Amino acid sequence: MTQQISHQPAAWIERLARFGYASKGVVYFIVGLLALQGAFGRGGETTDTEGALQALVRQPFGQILLALVAIGLMGYVIWRFVEAINDPENKGHDFKGIAIRLTYVANGLAYAGLAWTAVQIIMGSSSSDNSDSKQDWTARLLSQPFGQWLVGTIGAGVIAFGFYYLYKAFSAKFQRKLYLSDLTSTERQWIILICRFGLAARSIVFFLIGWFVIEAAYMAQASQVGGLGEALETLANQPYGPWLLTIVALGLVAYGVYMVVQARYRHLDPNM
Repeated sequence: MTQQISHQPAAWIERLARFGYASKGVVYFIVGLLALQGAFGRGGETTDTEGALQALVRQPFGQILLALVAIGLMGYVIWRFVEAINDPENKGHDFKGIAIRLTYVANGLAYAGLAWTAVQIIMGSSSSDNSDSKQDWTARLLSQPFGQWLVGTIGAGVIAFGFYYLYKAFSAKFQRKLYLSDLTSTERQWIILICRFGLAARSIVFFLIGWFVIEAAYMAQASQVGGLGEALETLANQPYGPWLLTIVALGLVAYGVYMVVQARYRHLDPNM
């Protein structure tokens, strides 16, 4: 009886984590879908994750759907903190392990902010513009001693994340954490292909955002900083922009699918 009770919190954390992965997938699926519609001139737009939440709330039963996404995002946040504290993947306590676990905390805080944005939208008080918030923080950093170097280092770190996602896409090591044995060989191949495409598209977005930050550091102008929406808009304004935007938009839809695959098939054990 005691053992059953002790496993109940872990079971709830796992359920919340899976719901969280799925909710994150929905957000990126909407971002990609809107960008895809925009590339073909069918009423879409190049927007970020907050824009995806705004688009969701405008749908039938939008507030209910957005509330579910907000709950899911908080579940994802809880899981990220569990990963950082309990270390279920055995990242360890050396420098590399601590650094990885700190990225889990940072990622959790970022999605806590997105969940709070969803709550504000439901309550009818939209948060301040996301890009303006990034620019405000960049301006504060630039005003510090060695501020340009600090901002440039952050930009380089964002680009490093882009390379990490690109490595994940090409190595496909993420499949080791997935239980796909119940699927046919063809189904597994398609799922892995879609996931790799999604991760590669996410890496392109990180490259562009990192470049924006480095450009802001070099020019000492916080206005150069941009996020996901600005990255997609930059692609759209390039030669063959609609085609580039289409490819990355499809990739973001695939990244959303990748998150749903994580929700359904990933091995999650909070107690490890």
